[in-house]
Amino acid sequence: MKNFKFTIHGNKYDVNVINVEDNTAEIEVNGSVYTVEVDKKITQTKTPKLVRSVAVPTTESDRSQQKTSAPSDFKGAGLVKAPLPGVILGVFVREGDNIKIGDKLITLEAMKMENNINADKSGVIKSIKVKQGESVLEGDVLIEIGV
Repeated sequence: MKNFKFTIHGNKYDVNVINVEDNTAEIEVNGSVYTVEVDKKITQTKTPKLVRSVAVPTTESDRSQQKTSAPSDFKGAGLVKAPLPGVILGVFVREGDNIKIGDKLITLEAMKMENNINADKSGVIKSIKVKQGESVLEGDVLIEIGV
């Protein structure tokens, strides 16, 4: 492992640390092998663990808005955003179409897989921000749903 050269009271020593386990070390001093006990516990440095926050997809344009609505508020208004970067393979709705939750809106190719993007709100298609063959990034607005 490591080689050291010591001079103690004028005597020279070549020390080679062969193995260290817990607080016991196997060393070679001038050709003779010894097993020694170290007073201090030797600890290995650990690699820090990477902790990532949970990513939650949202269709709301402003995260500060409430996720629930009051009884008098309009239901169904919002934005449909791209969950992954990819290419639009097909758009299955037109502006003015009435949709309900679960209706297929767009097919997105991401990482060589086709992903259907379905409506998570009921309402009317106000505008379509993308067209077939267009590349999008994660979080890009695809469709605006109104009342």
